[in-house]
Formats: sequence, structure tokens, C-alpha cells
Amino acid sequence: MQATAKRVEEVVENIKELSSRFASERRERQQRRELDKADFDALTDAGFHLTGVPPDMGGINCGVTEFTRPLCEMLRILAKGDPSVSLVSSMHPAVIGGWLEVEKAPQPYTTAWKEQRGTVFETAREGCWWGTIISEPGSGGDPSKSRATAKPLSDGNNYLISGQKHFGSGSGITSFMITQAVPVGESAPDVFYMDMRGVPWDGSSGATLTRAWDGHGMTATQSHAMDFADMPAIRAAWPDNRARQRAREIAGRPAGHLFTSVIVGVVESAVETARQQVRSKKDSMRPFEQIEWSRVEMEAWLIQQAYEGVLRDVESGKGAATRSGLLCKEAVAELADSVLQRISKVVGGGAYSRSSPYGFWLQDVRALGFLRPPWGFAFDRIFDGSWYVD
Repeated sequence: MQATAKRVEEVVENIKELSSRFASERRERQQRRELDKADFDALTDAGFHLTGVPPDMGGINCGVTEFTRPLCEMLRILAKGDPSVSLVSSMHPAVIGGWLEVEKAPQPYTTAWKEQRGTVFETAREGCWWGTIISEPGSGGDPSKSRATAKPLSDGNNYLISGQKHFGSGSGITSFMITQAVPVGESAPDVFYMDMRGVPWDGSSGATLTRAWDGHGMTATQSHAMDFADMPAIRAAWPDNRARQRAREIAGRPAGHLFTSVIVGVVESAVETARQQVRSKKDSMRPFEQIEWSRVEMEAWLIQQAYEGVLRDVESGKGAATRSGLLCKEAVAELADSVLQRISKVVGGGAYSRSSPYGFWLQDVRALGFLRPPWGFAFDRIFDGSWYVD
């Protein structure tokens, strides 16, 4: 375990160096509307891809209790350099978490699940990036309302997926993407993954690009929309999505906290930059500006407390992290938006300049509320869970 801990520390230090370089290129990066493969090659060199691999297969993901904090810190630090790259990177361990956090399936799926876990981990160890394209138009972000279909083939877990999907973050960078669809003859959707390596987007192999990401908010995530028609996919080897989700909740890592970590990093960058910018005029600020800046400090502090509170819940192992992670995500989504707006009021009209980072950061933080689970679906879960709190 010490060897793994040392390797984790090395990856964190590598991410710090990489983030620092990205931050020095901030103006150019905020103008981008697409991802650069070189950034992800650099992340692979830094060892981040190993966040999707357990130690017994050469990775650094040593479990929910021990690894959630360093993983979130990597993403928080990376976001201070490039939020879009950090958000796409967060999908990798979040997606593979379905296999990492559920170590054993019940019979008769035990052996098949074990073999599939090994296959997934092997792809990550080799440097393949994982992502997700689950959301569907009209579903309100609720994956249980999926209308995509999965037609089984004669060889077991292989299927053909058909349906419209959007928010495929990292499209063109990811080697594998998970999705959800309803298997023919069944009533509930399940998880599948698709090998996207070398797949053209012209419909000739089952995937058609229907709308490229427009670069508004998290400008360079390539969160494209796709239409799938008989797209080859592999089903989760434990074909019971609800049971797997319960097992993940018991494990205690709120996947949404990875997304929150990205936004926490953006807020930190914005506050640090603004503090340096307004320091010289602190004695001449109008009362309104003084109040707005004081509120920036208060709300940024609350964001930090919420972020840290979820990590403590995970480390306690008491099972409260799933709900606290959801509450934190939605609270930070609102607070981060408020912080960036208040900063803009204090900085003044210059915040609207395209040479200023604040307008880009404001759109970046607004992404959190629309990430899984998005606003309406998230608040349904918060409300429903209110009556089961001890």
C-alpha cells in the first residue's frame, strides 16, 4: 500500500506541474472550441489514466475510502489550469467506477463480471480514455427514461444500440463510452459500453454526429450529440442496473463529487485572480463593492466547507456520502454562479472583455448544475431523500 500511496503522490505532483503549464496558456485555451489530444497524452504521461485501474493491475485507484480525496484533488488542481480538460478527465474514473466500486457480482454473473472488470481495467492501463454518452433529448436527465433500444446478438453480451444521445463529453478523445438502453424484451434500461476507436461519425458504422458541441460553457469539451443505429455495444456482465447502483452507493463514493471538484478548482482560480486584481483599489472601493467582495469571500468559503465535508463523509465510511455529495453538488452549482457574478460586479465592465477570464469561468461553473444528475432530476432526489434522513 505504501508503494501505491507514493505513486499517487507522484501523480498528484505531475498534475500540479501540468496544471501550472495549462494556466500559463489560459488566454489561448479559453478561446478553444475543441480538445487537443496532446493534452490527454500529457495526462497519460502524468499517470492520470491509472485512476481507472486498481493496484493489483498496476493502477493507483486503491478504493473509495482512500482514493476519493486524492482523485478529487487531482481534478480540482487540473481545473485551475484548464476546466474543459479536467471535466472530460473526470469522466474516466467516474465511468470506470461502475466496475471499480462493485468488486463482486452474485451468481450466476460472478465469473463474467470478474472477467469484464479485468478487460475494462486493462484498456485503461493501456492508456484508453473512457467517457459517457447517456443523456437523451426529452429525458430530463433521468436515465431510467431512456428510449434507446439494445438488440441482442446471438453471442451473449453483444448488442446493437439504436437511439439519439447527447452530451457525449470527450467525443473524439475517448476510446470507450458507456451508455444506457432498454434491451429488447425488457422494460428497464441497462448499461452498455461502446468501442469508439476508429469509428467514423458518418453513420457507416452505427454512429452519426447530429450536433457538434457549440462551445458555450465548458467551451472545449466536445460534448457532441450522436444518433446511433445498430451501434455495436457490450452489456454490463451483471445485467441488473438497479442492483449495481445500490452496490455503488454502499461503496460510498458519490461520482458527482468528481464534477464538483472541477468547479471548486475554477472558483479558486477566479477568486485568486480577482483578489490580486482588486487588491490595489481595496481602499477606494465603494460600499457596494466592499459588500459584494465580502460575499465572494463568504460564498467561496462555503464552497470549500461543502467540498471538504463530502470528502470527510467518504472517509468516515458511514454511508452518508451519497446524499451529502448530491447536496454539495447542487449547493456548489448555485454558490459558484453567485461568486462569479459578484466578482464581475467588483471587477467592473472589464470582466465582459474577451481578454478577461471571468466570463469564461462564469459559463464553466454554470455547467455543474446540468451535469449528472441535472437540476430537475437532482432536486427530485433531494426532495425524496429528505424523508429518510435519520
